[in-house]
Amino acid sequence: TPAGRGFARSQGVDEARLEAVRTPKGEYLGFRRLAKGTPTADILAAVVPRVLGALTFPKMMRWGASPFRFSRPIHGLLCVFGGRPVATAFEGFAAADVTIGHRIAAPGPVKAADLDSYREALAKSSVIVDPAERKKMIVDQIEVALAPLGARAYPDPELLDDLTLNVEHPLVILGSFPESYLSLPIEVLSTAMREGQKLFSVVRDAKQLPYFLGVADAPADVKGLIRRGNERVLRARLEDARFFWDQDRKVPLAERAAGLKSVLFQEKLGTYEDKTERLKKLAAYLCDKLGASEDKAACVQAASLCKADLLTEMVNEFSGLQGRMGGLYLEEEGYPDAVTRAVYEHYQPGGLEDVSPATVPGAVLSIADKMDSIVGGIGVGLQVSGSSDPFGLRRNAHGVCKVALDRKLRFPFPLLVDRVLTVYGDRLPLGRAEIKSACQDFFAGRLRYILEKRGFRYDLVAAALGPGVDRIVDVQARVEALDTLKASPQFEPFILMVKRINNILKGLPAARVNPDLFIEKEERELHSTLAIVASNALPMIARGDFARAQGIIFKLQPVVNDFFDKVLVMDKDKRTRQNRLGLLQSIAGMLLKIADYSQVVVEGERGDKPKATR
Repeated sequence: TPAGRGFARSQGVDEARLEAVRTPKGEYLGFRRLAKGTPTADILAAVVPRVLGALTFPKMMRWGASPFRFSRPIHGLLCVFGGRPVATAFEGFAAADVTIGHRIAAPGPVKAADLDSYREALAKSSVIVDPAERKKMIVDQIEVALAPLGARAYPDPELLDDLTLNVEHPLVILGSFPESYLSLPIEVLSTAMREGQKLFSVVRDAKQLPYFLGVADAPADVKGLIRRGNERVLRARLEDARFFWDQDRKVPLAERAAGLKSVLFQEKLGTYEDKTERLKKLAAYLCDKLGASEDKAACVQAASLCKADLLTEMVNEFSGLQGRMGGLYLEEEGYPDAVTRAVYEHYQPGGLEDVSPATVPGAVLSIADKMDSIVGGIGVGLQVSGSSDPFGLRRNAHGVCKVALDRKLRFPFPLLVDRVLTVYGDRLPLGRAEIKSACQDFFAGRLRYILEKRGFRYDLVAAALGPGVDRIVDVQARVEALDTLKASPQFEPFILMVKRINNILKGLPAARVNPDLFIEKEERELHSTLAIVASNALPMIARGDFARAQGIIFKLQPVVNDFFDKVLVMDKDKRTRQNRLGLLQSIAGMLLKIADYSQVVVEGERGDKPKATR
């Protein structure tokens, strides 16, 4: 192609050296070039400042006169290769082979010639370099501290990770608080400990004990000052929490909900009262689509109450208790379990590692709440960038996908987006078609991330997403079927057959099939086999049984191969040619209901990805 010839000229290579290269973003023309070696120290000298300068953090700061922003002020730069400092610098600091030990226990200089000596020297200065080792120290110390109590720390992997990365030498402290505070719900106790002081609560048989665990950045707490300081601060926080718990229960949540008309959800999307009205309609719609009519009344009632706890003192102080406090207060008021659980669970999951709602009403309300935020956010032009997600669109999309996948909820995604747009009315400035397309693309990207994170091959995920996001749970079912069948001896020949069909049809307009125009026996056999395969496979596809449907469509392969061997598709006669192309288009259309097989990479297309251009 002209583009290929231009690329070859720009790179100073012969056109014959170009080859087709398959990548996750499509097929490119590329070539292989052996680069001359450069001393590693020279590469590091150039790369280190660029890498450090490109780092970003959720919160960044400036210091001194420099406009440079970083997570914390920089005090020095250690960069060593081959036992010597690399000749580089960053923000006024020349690279050296010296760093500092623990700033309290051993604040003196520490010299390092390589990674091993760096670890050993810092360990002697009370700094544990490896985060995995620090995490193990925390876990081991927790087990030792709690063994006499026969208890365990309330599971909180996020807090464990946070503490691991915030200390250089972890020391677990076991403290206590008065038993009178055990009258508070365990959610309140654990949140009061976590949000203010990053403490673990201690439980036995799912019941809170009057103890906590803290992690200090110190080799020892000889005089108990760290423990006593944490106990003093925690008592004050728990006293506040008890006051909030008692005061909040004096006003029923249904009465509080009237105040949501004064609480802004988003400038262009209205108040939380507006959102509540939308959630009631969306919850009812989802119950209808999921065949959960017995849960419909509870879901609608939960939707009307789920945001009322935003007006409580407890949630005002501990924002992480949103939803959960609503469920607890409703339970205190005697509401049905289906309603209280739905409200309690509707913020779940908080992330891909968090648990999904355990009940159908909770799952329904969770999806309704998140979809309202996502469609509304996209509809008013809110953008998600690599590191920025101010309205939580990415987190909410992950939540919708996780709930659908974990609970195996086969609701029609495009119709749900349609319904959300309908309940928004004319509030959203962007056009309906634009929002729907953006939602499809956004969720396809989130599902791609989730499924690849779960270990599925990137090309199989791309193939499963080929038909679009119709039912979220079906996308995973497709990729699971492909992942299972990829080991079959039929799989790769089948993929090559599909690629051949797609190459023939590329760029051609749609054509209709007229059985009366068939000339050869092979095209009649292919047409009749396709009809039989479709009649068997399509019902399986409709109910999400893609593995069995895939097994059925494998039966097309020998008939298609026979067709290609015996029949000239691009016949000179236009009507014959169009009829045969229409037959192939019918096959391609049916296959696309399962997956876009053209995205699957087969042997010979894999390998290193050389420098390439489209």
